[in-house]
Amino acid sequence: MTRADNLIAKKDSHRGEDMKVRATIHRDFSIARIDDRLYSAFIEHMGRAIYSGIYEPGHPTSNAQGFRRDVMDLVRGLNIPAIRYPGGNFVSAYKWEDGIGPKEDRPVRLDLAWRSKETNQVGINEFAVWARDAGIEMMLAVNLGTRGIEEARNFVEYCNHPSGTYWSDLRQSHGVADPYGVKMWCLGNEMDGPWQIGHMEAKEYGRLADETSKAVKAFGSGIETVVCGSSNDEMPTYPDWERQVLEECYENVDYVSLHKYFGNTSHNTLNYFAKIEETGRYIQSIAGVIDYVKAKKRAKNDIYICFDEWNVWYHNRAQDTKNWHSWDWPEAPALLEEDYNLEDAIFVGGLLNEFIRRSDRVKIACIAQLVNVIAPIRAERGGKAWATTIYYPYQFASLYGRGTALNVAVDGPRYDADAAQDVNYLDVAAVLAPDGRSITVFAINRSLDTAMDLDLALHGFTDLTLVDHQVMGGDHTLARVANTSEDPDRIKPRKGEALGVEDKAIKGRLPAFSYNVIRLSVGS
Repeated sequence: MTRADNLIAKKDSHRGEDMKVRATIHRDFSIARIDDRLYSAFIEHMGRAIYSGIYEPGHPTSNAQGFRRDVMDLVRGLNIPAIRYPGGNFVSAYKWEDGIGPKEDRPVRLDLAWRSKETNQVGINEFAVWARDAGIEMMLAVNLGTRGIEEARNFVEYCNHPSGTYWSDLRQSHGVADPYGVKMWCLGNEMDGPWQIGHMEAKEYGRLADETSKAVKAFGSGIETVVCGSSNDEMPTYPDWERQVLEECYENVDYVSLHKYFGNTSHNTLNYFAKIEETGRYIQSIAGVIDYVKAKKRAKNDIYICFDEWNVWYHNRAQDTKNWHSWDWPEAPALLEEDYNLEDAIFVGGLLNEFIRRSDRVKIACIAQLVNVIAPIRAERGGKAWATTIYYPYQFASLYGRGTALNVAVDGPRYDADAAQDVNYLDVAAVLAPDGRSITVFAINRSLDTAMDLDLALHGFTDLTLVDHQVMGGDHTLARVANTSEDPDRIKPRKGEALGVEDKAIKGRLPAFSYNVIRLSVGS
């Protein structure tokens, strides 16, 4: 334990006694119907996410198309609804036409974003096959950095038009008879960032996004577009960037994107966990900007938030930055391959809880990324694949966090941190299943060393039965322990034994420093 953790742990101490926490859920007090796409993912042509991640011809598990079946099995286990592709920073200088047609004719390009070579052996057609086999809907991004409306509309025509035009017939000549029918289109990536190839000012980008969105939507009903918001909430232009952009395109887009990455460089665990509250303020602020622009424009349509890049990213960040600035254009180099630990898993569980609690405004969220690059899944080149620690809270939320988000009132001890003040030690979200016959409670005891005596009352329900209780954590001395290729199962969920249903309430103990998934069957 570091000195910083020691100091926090002392403040966190309850003299060896369990802290007592009361909470209440009522069936009629709901937040919103959760969009299934809240549990989406992101994969970019970056590092080993594609090449030797999902795609590795010659690997012992690869199928006829070159896709790794061991990785695919782990992907399917997450039940991902949608995936954003092909970037990321990569997309802002990408020619989508490079990735179609015979593979032997495809050009090798230099990727300026990550200073590496792109072979284009995986393009839209290959990725569409992979996504179909994984049961995942595609969410495609268009290049608005070095390209514009013309290239975007051609891409949509290639993907979505049935036949009888140049681009649709070209797709058919590539062996794809039926259109993909892609409904979600991202209008560029992080266009507020000076690092972005083709970076623009807000009004300039807003005008381009508006016209591009109109062109994309001209291909048929049901298409939705995502406009770039701030790259993070520390940008000097935040949140005025969102205001200016939305004033140009509000009536013609459906979502505004948010990005945020997290870390615990100070090794202050409670402050790390408090960043979840900070994220809630970020969402709330942009929701306010949306409401302001809607009112100013007297608009009738609603715009929601697409949190289309989020994850933990700090363990190797500084070294990775040095690496990609120094290397000589390698092909699919190792990059951003984080070894996630138990602490990160608990944090990710809390962030997913925040998305559930904000599901009235956040409709889509994409964990960044899916394989190898800051990812829940790791894969060795020519070797094994395994689940990192963050795989499990993401899996639980995706499997059991669908339905209606319920309000949870909490009465219990709190703490202050630099990231946020008055933070509940109990981080909790609850979801009523679509059929109304089960509830899942995602509960985190943020305390480092004190168990929680929980009394969670459930009102408006009958026939409460505890179906399952899964636990991760319970021992802060394991906070920095990770899953590795040598020990891939070091950190995994286990069966909980200290909770039960009594007097229409969940009662019992939540271990210190733990993530808990509590599933209940209920009467209708």
